[in-house]
Amino acid sequence: MSQEDRQRWNDRYQQASAPREPSDFLRSLADRLPRKGRALDLAGGPGHDACWLARRGLDVTLVDISDVALAQAETLARDAGVSLTRLRLDLEAEALPPGPFDLVVCLNYLWRPLFAAVPGLLAPGGLFVFAQPTRSNLQRHPHPSARFLLDEGELPTLLQGLQSLSFTEGWTGSGRHEARVLARRPVNDSQG
Repeated sequence: MSQEDRQRWNDRYQQASAPREPSDFLRSLADRLPRKGRALDLAGGPGHDACWLARRGLDVTLVDISDVALAQAETLARDAGVSLTRLRLDLEAEALPPGPFDLVVCLNYLWRPLFAAVPGLLAPGGLFVFAQPTRSNLQRHPHPSARFLLDEGELPTLLQGLQSLSFTEGWTGSGRHEARVLARRPVNDSQG
């Protein structure tokens, strides 16, 4: 991403009104997610999901390109009484934080080359949670644009080196057409 992209995201987060709730999809997986260990929230914005994970007992690293979002995450974490490691990082140009992580979360951010890095970020048995709108979403919503949408049926093809534990694609309760997955790095996988 360029400096222009960083500024666009800073402006967007600066103009956001109220803090958002943690993702419904992430919360729906509560019984399947770890309660201890390390978690990485990629493109986590103002930290609503990262703080929810930290309240559950995880040591969370939040990565985002926006300085404004990371400052909002710091405030949210302080108000929630949790600690977050916050890193300003351009996921498309800079090295990812070193793993292994027990959980990697990436919601509403699509950069296809990232999928190749995820297995190496995860500890054996570690979980990956991902959700992103598909092109069908354009039937009801002009945003995100097609450039940032998955093709229908594409998500399972991106999960090389991971076992899919659950996969859905369709209209959600929030009215978006999304592909969602919970996947795991095989326990006996010694790559990394």
